[in-house]
Amino acid sequence: MTATRRRLRGAMLISATMAAALVVSAAPAQAHGASVPVVLSAGHVDVIEVEYEDGALELGVHDDTVDPGVHRHHSDVVFVVKSSAKTTVPADPAYAFLGSAGAPVWILPQVQNENLLWAGIATEELEDGVFEGDSVDLTVQQLISAPSSGKVAIYTENLFGLPTVLANSGDGLPDAVELPVGDHLHANWAFSKAGVYLLKVKASAVLAGTTTVVESDSVQLRFVVLP
Repeated sequence: MTATRRRLRGAMLISATMAAALVVSAAPAQAHGASVPVVLSAGHVDVIEVEYEDGALELGVHDDTVDPGVHRHHSDVVFVVKSSAKTTVPADPAYAFLGSAGAPVWILPQVQNENLLWAGIATEELEDGVFEGDSVDLTVQQLISAPSSGKVAIYTENLFGLPTVLANSGDGLPDAVELPVGDHLHANWAFSKAGVYLLKVKASAVLAGTTTVVESDSVQLRFVVLP
């Protein structure tokens, strides 16, 4: 084995060991299904899929990293942000919400990169006419835990590269995002430091023609950001 291959293999083993350790630390005391969480690190996944069944909103994960795709519970899943997602905050002042220009930031991008998770938010299962305005609100309620001074931001970019911030723990939560029904949203998920993040979210809506508010249970999204 050449020295280059030994170094590469060693780096891969270190990364795998670190990922395993972080996943164990991120795992909840109780899981919905398997005792070992499913670790997702590349491919398309709806990190939040909103459904409405039996008069209640429900949040789940739609995993398209396998064929056919499967539905999972958030308590069974860990989302991994690979080291290759690491970049730097642009000098453009419009991106100041990510931190100081040139500072490190890890981003799961809005546009697909086959080596990283392509994290979507789906309301495709929701039908027209059920909710007022044919929309639901996704509320990012709380960053339950993060590395010291770690922040999470979710934002989109238009064709001119200008960002629209959907949620940002850096200026305080909760933040609410209005989602049209029957839609599929891809955004940038940005993390300011390596480590484990637990993000608490829920969905709510008003039933059409009423003042009745329906809400999902809160769920926790678990992200492991590798250095």
